[in-house]
Amino acid sequence: MRKLIIAAILFSSVVESSFAQKIEIKGTVCDVANNAIEYANIVLQTLDSTFVNGVTTNPQGQFVFKSTEAGDYRLVLSSIGYNTQYITLDGVKRSTDLGQIVMDSTAIALEGVTITGSSQISRADRKLVFPSERQMKTSTNGVNLLQELMLPRILVNPMNNEIGLSGGGELQLRINGVKAEIDEIKAIRPADIIRIEYHDNPGLRYGNAEVVIDYIVRRPDTGGNFGTDISQSVNAMWGNYNLYGKVNHKKSEFGFSYYMGPRSFDGLYRDNEEEFHLADGTTLRRLERGEPSKATLVMHNLNVNYSLQTSENSLFSAAFRLRGNNQPHWDYKGTLYNANDETDVVNMVDRTKQSWTRPSLDLYYQQNLKNKQTLVFNVVGTYNRDKSHRFYQESIPEEMLTDIDNNVLGNKYSLIAEAIYEKQFSKGNALSFGLNHSQSYANNEYKNGHYYETNMHQGNTYLFGEYRGKINKLNYRLGIAATRFYYHQNGDDQSTKNYSFNPSIVLHYAFSDNSYLRWKANIYNASPSLGDLSAVEQAVDSFQIRRGNPNLKSYMCYNTELTYEWKKGIFYTNLWGAYDYRPDAIMDEKIQEGNKIVQTWDNQKDWQKVSGRAMFRVGPIRDILQVSFTGGVNHYMSHGNQYSHTYTNWFCEAEASLSYKQFSLFWQINTNWNNFWGETLSGGENIQILGVYYRHKDLRVGVGAFNPFTDNYKVQSENWNQFASYKTKNYIKESSRMFMVNFSYNFSFGRTFKTAQRKVNNSDDDSGVMSTGK
Repeated sequence: MRKLIIAAILFSSVVESSFAQKIEIKGTVCDVANNAIEYANIVLQTLDSTFVNGVTTNPQGQFVFKSTEAGDYRLVLSSIGYNTQYITLDGVKRSTDLGQIVMDSTAIALEGVTITGSSQISRADRKLVFPSERQMKTSTNGVNLLQELMLPRILVNPMNNEIGLSGGGELQLRINGVKAEIDEIKAIRPADIIRIEYHDNPGLRYGNAEVVIDYIVRRPDTGGNFGTDISQSVNAMWGNYNLYGKVNHKKSEFGFSYYMGPRSFDGLYRDNEEEFHLADGTTLRRLERGEPSKATLVMHNLNVNYSLQTSENSLFSAAFRLRGNNQPHWDYKGTLYNANDETDVVNMVDRTKQSWTRPSLDLYYQQNLKNKQTLVFNVVGTYNRDKSHRFYQESIPEEMLTDIDNNVLGNKYSLIAEAIYEKQFSKGNALSFGLNHSQSYANNEYKNGHYYETNMHQGNTYLFGEYRGKINKLNYRLGIAATRFYYHQNGDDQSTKNYSFNPSIVLHYAFSDNSYLRWKANIYNASPSLGDLSAVEQAVDSFQIRRGNPNLKSYMCYNTELTYEWKKGIFYTNLWGAYDYRPDAIMDEKIQEGNKIVQTWDNQKDWQKVSGRAMFRVGPIRDILQVSFTGGVNHYMSHGNQYSHTYTNWFCEAEASLSYKQFSLFWQINTNWNNFWGETLSGGENIQILGVYYRHKDLRVGVGAFNPFTDNYKVQSENWNQFASYKTKNYIKESSRMFMVNFSYNFSFGRTFKTAQRKVNNSDDDSGVMSTGK
């Protein structure tokens, strides 16, 4: 009997060993001057210091532990002349590349770092995120992998593969530092991702970006991959169609991606309540009751790129991008009622046809020099062509009361050039400075019974310098930037020039490996858009006119933020508070001119916002379940030259993901994040998304629903002006209880890997055309 028991134990041990997952742990060891440390001793231990394996680094400073069982480990690095360094690897379940480990007398990089299943290594300037095995298996591209990570502020819409920021703001997407479109993120295979770098504290070089997400991926030397991702609604004309591919040959990489998004709805309508106070003392309150009408939209996005990496120290890339949007119908119709006289009824039609095309060419070169120095050059040329036609009528039987026919043709040419220098010092200190100049020329034609032509020139020069250092557990970053803004419109006698200086400071104190406190303060410059500067007016309806203001001035923005983060095991907490102050902010206003109300823009007194947000995440629980909840509040204070408003908005966001074998379930809910600017409240979306997916190797299929528990989708907006206020609700009937199917497939061939990084991101998405419509 005893022999039988021993045999069973031995048999179970053999079986367990044979089925245990084998992983690979590797990294590169160097000194503070970025010189490889060869023959360094690398020992792999269990957490109770039991020896597992030992290797030495090769002449390139590289080491690797192959065929290692998943588990908890401690890595011990030692070499003559360097302090011994310890790295804790907690719950490693997939092959892990630790990247570059720097050793010196203070043992700086990755010291005491804890890597967990879905690991997040917090550094002063960014967060290194290593996806877990579960997250890699349930994802098919870079977008739905990001959805699984549940990072602070990041909102991922799995129905249309969109990535955004909670509350809006500029989000930059990159692949190995290279500027990337969302379609290029969709083309990333999760198996190629080494890590994701999440910059929620980007430096001056990123301009006004609030968050930067950089996918660090392996660069193949040979082979390639092709794939497709298709989503289609079964009860509405709504689709997302993606096709992408990439081929590598020696030092060159060729890639492309194409996206088309058709939309067609028959249930578009709006309800509107307006109140006008005219200069002659007349007050009119009228109600618009909408009737279902047509909305049609087709989006296109083509990316073709080429990169050449002649050596480990140089990289050239060129990308041609063609974005387009064709909106033949965005039609509203209904009746206007006089709230004080129900017999006073007017028929209304408001139709907008719009299209824009935006080709651009992006050229980039990076050279890594000796002593950890880097030079970067980037040039981006863009052409924006915008066409819009708005047809608005108010009528009663046999009589036309208002007939508006606005046609706008916009052409804008822009060039952005940037140069950046970076130098790394010992102990993690770094210096960077750069110069960015953008020049744009816009020629716009407005036809609305009159003919207007505007020729506008705008230039913006941005010079910055930044130093990053460390004192014990305190990391700091000090920066100074100077901005020159230039604007001239033909027909004006004077040109506008504005100079500003923009200091910034960041203090990051690490209490431990699991918690930190960060304070950030910065001042930056905001410039008026070409559309708002245009000396043109357009009729909106029978009572309102929209007019540009060529006298707008740039203004300063003051921002301070405080962030606290804590994590322990499966629990993660992020607390954030901020205060924004913008004196002389460019905001909307309305004035009386006879029996017309003129909507325009001006430098108002100030705009302020106090914000708070708390995020709690639990998981993964047994590598199956993960739940995240975020709640917050925004308090707005908007002080104009002739008005003063306050508004408070509470919001919440929640996500849950459940994975079991090849199946995954995702649920998301967002309540309205409303923005208040000037006198206008812009309502956010109140949505729910539910999806179930099945994955087999490189194939994933799924079904999902958008707002499955509501019978109507709407977005609300308000204006609180004393002369012309409104409350509008926009509806799209088909966007509620919309059910979709998803199909994605990605295959690769003959791939061996290498990585290179690109470090800047420039683009011009401002058409320079004044907006029209309500």
